[in-house]
Amino acid sequence: MAPRKARGATVRGATVRGLSHIDTRGRAKMVDVGDKPVTDREAVARGDITMSPAALKLIQSGGIVKGDPLQAARLAGIMAAKQTSNLIPLCHPLPLTHVSVELAPIKRGYRIEARVRTSARTGVEMEALSAVSVAALTVYDMVKAVDKEMVIGNICLVEKRGGRSGDYRRSERSERSVRSNRS
Repeated sequence: MAPRKARGATVRGATVRGLSHIDTRGRAKMVDVGDKPVTDREAVARGDITMSPAALKLIQSGGIVKGDPLQAARLAGIMAAKQTSNLIPLCHPLPLTHVSVELAPIKRGYRIEARVRTSARTGVEMEALSAVSVAALTVYDMVKAVDKEMVIGNICLVEKRGGRSGDYRRSERSERSVRSNRS
């Protein structure tokens, strides 16, 4: 089957090309992936949560009353990846074959990275981004009694593999931009 040309949709008087979730009348639609082949796909997303030194010290010493926020966040991130199609409109439910969520200490908090894999007709970028987001929100929820000024940010797709659009890796320039925003 020949690849389909991107059709332009008119949204508020402007023509938008390449938006697969918008029909020709500007209405939201779920993309039909039925003609796409099943391929191995993987996505990695990353984000940060920053906090006060007092909050960070409590986490590191095991002093958070609700329990270990890092373990809870890891589990919440895995669960979020599995539920992405229930959280994000127009996402396809996918048979995930692997989800990992890691939290690594950084100067003022934690870097969260999620890796998600599947063999399916569409990618797992949204699942990886959901995992990072919900893991960060879980840390916030468990530590907010100590620090309500925590900041969740820099959530981005780092890389993806597989599918018709091919592989993607975040550019060094983009990484430098994110790092400068952390300062």
